[in-house]
Amino acid sequence: MKIIAISDTHGQHHQLKLPEGDMIIHAGDITRSGKESQVKEFLLWFSKQPHRYKIFVAGNHDWYFEREEASDIKELIPEGIIYLNDEGIEIDGINIWGSPIQPWFLDWAFNRQRGEDIQKHWDLIPENSDIVVTHGPVYGYQDMTVRNEKVGCEDLLKTLQKIKPKYHISGHIHEGYGQSSDGITEYINASVLNERYQLVNEPICFDF
Repeated sequence: MKIIAISDTHGQHHQLKLPEGDMIIHAGDITRSGKESQVKEFLLWFSKQPHRYKIFVAGNHDWYFEREEASDIKELIPEGIIYLNDEGIEIDGINIWGSPIQPWFLDWAFNRQRGEDIQKHWDLIPENSDIVVTHGPVYGYQDMTVRNEKVGCEDLLKTLQKIKPKYHISGHIHEGYGQSSDGITEYINASVLNERYQLVNEPICFDF
């Protein structure tokens, strides 16, 4: 299965040139400020993409998904789009789990304090997960800021090192775009915008 990973489009999705593939995974920040109108506009675009499977999680800019009731969110999402919020799905034998949560960052949406507060979410990740999608990166992999600070989640890293998924897909730290591996898990930061919110990065493709 050919999978296309993107993240942090922040309303600039129309400018993206998506490669052909079977599945597209968006790791959050689909909007700039999380308004319902922005969410609807993204979902309309997303639903029209030719990829058979379309999956996304929310990000810290996507306030709509944190403020609204789950039932209202469910009604808004078009058929054929899968939204993951601390939950998983199996597609063609591939177990995918997704979450919008990230360590506390300037009081944005889906912020949790490091340690026990955020670990409650990571404890939900099933041990048989093949692909884990979170908005924020793990510590030490594709999480370096322009200030040369590693800001990823240590608690998530420890959890994934126990679970050993084949892939972890994130975004959030735009300048962390790219991929690296610890020999077991491939860590992908799929932010298509740079730190200046310029669309300069290509979607990242891989075969599962």
